[in-house]
Formats: sequence, structure tokens, C-alpha cells
Amino acid sequence: MAVELKGLPKARAKRGPWSTPCAAHDCRACEIRGLTFCAGLDENEVATLSSISRRMHFAKRHIIFQEGDSADVVYNVTKGAVRLFKLTPDGRRQVTGFLLPGDFLGLGSRKGYAYGAEAITEVELCRFERDKLETLFESHRGLERRLFEIANDELAVAQDQMLLLGRKTAKERMASFLLKLSEREELRGGRDGAVYLPMVQEDIADYLGLTIETVSRTISQLKRDGLIRQSSSHEFELLSTEGLEDISEPM
Repeated sequence: MAVELKGLPKARAKRGPWSTPCAAHDCRACEIRGLTFCAGLDENEVATLSSISRRMHFAKRHIIFQEGDSADVVYNVTKGAVRLFKLTPDGRRQVTGFLLPGDFLGLGSRKGYAYGAEAITEVELCRFERDKLETLFESHRGLERRLFEIANDELAVAQDQMLLLGRKTAKERMASFLLKLSEREELRGGRDGAVYLPMVQEDIADYLGLTIETVSRTISQLKRDGLIRQSSSHEFELLSTEGLEDISEPM
């Protein structure tokens, strides 16, 4: 279900970096290097990549780029969370994904970004100019292979989302969503079964094709069934992964 943008806070329309302009960045010192575009590259490749990378900061609710903007820059998310969205001709927004530290941002046609990107929290990004990155591919094939792997992963995520919206009930969608976030949390060294939700219920509803009321009601039902526990406004604990898996993939 797309969300009407009219009446939303003006902060949604803000664009541009939150603090200073791009600053040089040493990829070799990145704490999440194993999760990023740099994963699997040797020291020489990482040093070369570092020479063309720049660090950027965006404040909460700032637009990183809009759908249709010239796609001459790509990014790695190193801190915070990013919301991907598309706008319909009548101004409604459809959330198409959420990016967390380690995720890649900005792949697509040179004609323009196929979606918009907005900071959910304060966000830190590594910025790469596409021309310089493509030049590196000629001498560093490991970079090109890594980018190809990321493109394949994005395609798989898109296919999963089509199944989520097209075939699953509200309860199945929510269970699948929580399980997927838990998997991503574990990859980032989080506690087993812990889920952090930086987005609000409006975003979740938009992403899952549900109403906000249905999202709230479904979360309450999963709590009553003893499958999840909410420890704070943005943190959940999966009490029964097996139970959620049974719901998300019914026989």
C-alpha cells in the first residue's frame, strides 16, 4: 500500500549532507569492512579503492538522492539505516527496501537512479564516483566480481519481495520480515534472535503492502502467541524462530 505524502513533516523534503562535505576515508580502517563492497578484496585492492572513496554524513530524514537523479555516484552504508522508495504520479510513496551498515546503494542505469533514498537515522556513507570505480575494474577484477555479486543479491531480494506482496497473508509477511531482519542483525554481530527496527510502523506497512493498523494488530498477535517480545520502541526479541518460520513458510 503506497502512503500519501501530503501532510508529512517538511523534514522529508530536505536534501543534502547533514554536516561537512565529503572527507577522505581509509577503507582499511573500516570496522564493518567484512560486510561491505570491500569484503574479500586483498590489501592492494582495498588501498586503491580507498583512494577514490569519500565519507558523507546525512541527518535523519534527509534525502540522499531522488528517483531520476543522475546516477553518477554509488555508496556503501557504514552507519545508520536508509529507506528506499518510489513515488507514484499522484505523490504517494512506496517503500521498496531498507539498507543497513554493509549494504550497497545506488546500483542501476546511468540514466538515473531507479528509486529514491532517505536517511531513517543519522547515516554515514562511503561515496564512490561511478567513473572512477569503473576505471578501477580494468585493473582490479576482484572489484568487478564483487559488484556483480551485489547485483545478484539485489535481484534475489526483489524476487523475495514480489513473493511477499503477492502471495503471503499479513501474518506471513510480518513473520518473514522479522526473520530476515534477524538474519541481517546476526551477520552484523548482533545477538541471536534480536531485531532492531529503526523504521516506524508506517514504513513497515508501506513496505509490506499493509495498513498501519494491520501492522500494529499483527505485531500484537505475535506477542500474544509468545513468538516475539518487544524490549523497546525499536527492539524486538524473537522468542521462537521455528514458530515464525512455520508461519512465514506454511505447508
